[in-house]
Amino acid sequence: MDDETQNILQLELKAVIGFNGCVPSGLRLHPDKKHLIYPLGNIVMLKGIEDGKQEFLRHSDNVSCISVSKSGSYIASGHISLRGFKAPVIIWNFAERTIYAELFFHTAKVEGVAFSPSDKYLVSLGGIDNNSIVLWNLETKEYICGSPASACSAGFCLTVRYSNSDDNIFTSAGSGTLRVWQLDVARRKIIPTECKTGKLTRIVKCIEISEDDRYMFCGTTSGDILKINMATKILNQHGPIKAKYNMGVNVLKMESGKLLVGSGSGILALCSSDDLKTIRQVQLEKGVTSIDGSKEGKLLFVGTEGAQMYRLNFDDLEAELISTGHVGAVNDIAIPLGTSELFATCSVEDIRVWRVGMPTELLRIKVPNMICNCLDFMTDGNSIISAWNDGKIRVFGPKSGRLMLTINNAHKMGGTAIAGTRDCKKIVSGGGDGEVCVWELLPHTHRLLAIMKKHEALVSCIKIRSDDKECVTASAGGTCIIWDLECFDSLQSVIASTFFKTVCYHPDEHQIVTSGTDKKITYWHVYDGSSIREREGSQSGAINSLDITKDGNHFVTGGDDRLLRVWDYLQGSITHTSMPHAASITCTRICSKNCILISGSADGGIWLWKFPHPLASS
Repeated sequence: MDDETQNILQLELKAVIGFNGCVPSGLRLHPDKKHLIYPLGNIVMLKGIEDGKQEFLRHSDNVSCISVSKSGSYIASGHISLRGFKAPVIIWNFAERTIYAELFFHTAKVEGVAFSPSDKYLVSLGGIDNNSIVLWNLETKEYICGSPASACSAGFCLTVRYSNSDDNIFTSAGSGTLRVWQLDVARRKIIPTECKTGKLTRIVKCIEISEDDRYMFCGTTSGDILKINMATKILNQHGPIKAKYNMGVNVLKMESGKLLVGSGSGILALCSSDDLKTIRQVQLEKGVTSIDGSKEGKLLFVGTEGAQMYRLNFDDLEAELISTGHVGAVNDIAIPLGTSELFATCSVEDIRVWRVGMPTELLRIKVPNMICNCLDFMTDGNSIISAWNDGKIRVFGPKSGRLMLTINNAHKMGGTAIAGTRDCKKIVSGGGDGEVCVWELLPHTHRLLAIMKKHEALVSCIKIRSDDKECVTASAGGTCIIWDLECFDSLQSVIASTFFKTVCYHPDEHQIVTSGTDKKITYWHVYDGSSIREREGSQSGAINSLDITKDGNHFVTGGDDRLLRVWDYLQGSITHTSMPHAASITCTRICSKNCILISGSADGGIWLWKFPHPLASS
């Protein structure tokens, strides 16, 4: 692969769909009011509000926290690392989109970061493995001082927040700790003062400070808010007393003298900062985790743990959904035959149908508390077939999302692979138990035609020949089997020391191509199962997905090294590669017109690329 890199071109990225809404206060509006800043996997995304242009600031591991300086000159972000390894804080120069400084102190995780009001200092908070607070000098990029975040060994800190006007004061809170810190510059020390809350014992998840720095508001897991006098460090009041926020208070934001509250149940409320009484509220889908806005324009941007972004008007809290995404890994992608305008994806709890051009979500098919492992469009485009972890096969209408058919108890250990025949009369499915089942579709019902049992482990992929007479299945047990779909017996098998992740027929159907955990791409003869060619497909990690063009001239691979590669089939060489995804690539698909390449990843991200080898006729 190294000898060929000089001839490899870069894939053109069209758009990325995705947002990690579980990062506390992860969605930020830049002070220029032209960019949204948010995390996806190991990337801090910068997205133009007007033009939708996306830019990337990349960590080596998943981003855990984000802060933007008051001037907008800097962005700070931390990430989650392996236990025992350093987790740096990276400070980015916003104008240049470059690293300004990397600050190393914390291990395993950076829990929070906050800039001082004049951009003079940065405070960082370590995770539970290293729950310390550290102050950094932004000009010299050096450590000033640090301290344990909590006086109690059993306590731990969850959040930090700087004063709005004083570079020498910041606050922190969590379980068993609620502190106001004073910086002593001459002695290079930060001195904490514990806040007094009387008999109230709370776990604080978030902090907001009033614009005049008189009060600190603390959102708790109990669903109420503590109002602390910053001068006396004494509890001023708390509320609401009766109608507490279900599932706790995740985020607080002061706006025009009032307090915005985001709860774990999806309530976004506008409250009086004086008595904490609710003025108005709106119900959003999933827990609210981020609130940011433009004070002059009274425009709010809200993020939820359901990977959704909303734009709201401050005056009436009328919500407009501007972005959606998957919460969990994208398990599969399907593109209807003969189109490059639509595609479907599946993940935790749902199947989604998207329009390519915008890109926007057109339809969501939800099955609560279930995971859709795989899906496909039937050739006529009239149904979406899908296999789920509860062992059921579900067939849905692609426009309405209506459940058209359920096959109960299709696979004891969950459905893991599925494909439909070209004549739309049969479904072939595979499960975690290694069984391959053939189902006949009848008007308003179904019939089991055969159970084929030669695989010893999970069936990871199924592809059917164009004449519907044969199919090939790949297995975690290191076997690929070609089956006769008329007599339901095996015709040929290939064996390798790998977990086969995927298999594809070449369009001439004399060869199959496989990939898996051995990082190899292998061509095999269908007739006798012999190996024809083997290529190193990745230098690190499994190749999880492989798809081949309709003309058979090119194929694409993606895997744990986070890179997409486009290959010339005959030469066995790479023609194009991508910039790294934000997480492991789980699935890839090329539309039948060779216009669009779509890839999904373990962080829920969906990446759309211009396919570099269009069909000669297109």
